[in-house]
Amino acid sequence: MNLHSLYKVIGLSAIITLLCGLIYATVQQDMRLSANNPQIQMAEDIAVKLAHDEPLNSVVSSTMVNIAESLSPFIMVFDAKGHVLVSQAILDGKMPILPKGIFSSVGSKGEDRVTWQPRLGVRIAAVVVAVGGANSGYVLVGRSLRETELLEDNIFRMVFVGWGIIEFVVLVYVFLPLKRRFNK
Repeated sequence: MNLHSLYKVIGLSAIITLLCGLIYATVQQDMRLSANNPQIQMAEDIAVKLAHDEPLNSVVSSTMVNIAESLSPFIMVFDAKGHVLVSQAILDGKMPILPKGIFSSVGSKGEDRVTWQPRLGVRIAAVVVAVGGANSGYVLVGRSLRETELLEDNIFRMVFVGWGIIEFVVLVYVFLPLKRRFNK
C-alpha cells in the first residue's frame, strides 16, 4: 500500500467517524430537548393560572414525588425572591435545594430549561417559568431524565457498533484486493 492510499483510508475513516458522531449528537440532542416537552406545557399552564389569581392549593396538588425514584413530573412554586411556596419534590426525605442563580436567566427571558442534578445519580429535566401579576414568582416543573439517558446510552451503543462495522468493511475492501495481488 502506498502513502497516497493510506491517506485515502485515513480520510475515509475520519469522515465515517465524523458522520457517526454527527448522527449520535443529533439524535441525543433531540431526545434530551424532547424530555422538556411535558414540563413546558405544565409550567406555562400553572404560571397562567397563578397570574390570574387562582389559589395555589387548587393549582398544585399535595402529592409528593420522590425525585430519586419516580418518573412522575413534579411542581415547585417560588415567590419573587425565590423562596419556596409549595413543593411536590422530595429527595432523601427533604425538599431538594435549587442551585443559586437558577432564576436569574428566567427574569430576562421569562423561561429557562435546565438539567438539574440535585445529587449524584439524580438528573432532572427542569423548566422554570416566570409568573406575572400580583402573584409574581416562578414555577419549576421537573421530571427525571433516567429513561431518556438509558435511551441515549442505547443509541450510543448502536451508533458505535455501526461505526465499527462500517470501518471493518472499509478496511476489508481496501486491504482484500492488496492481499489478492500478493498471492498471485
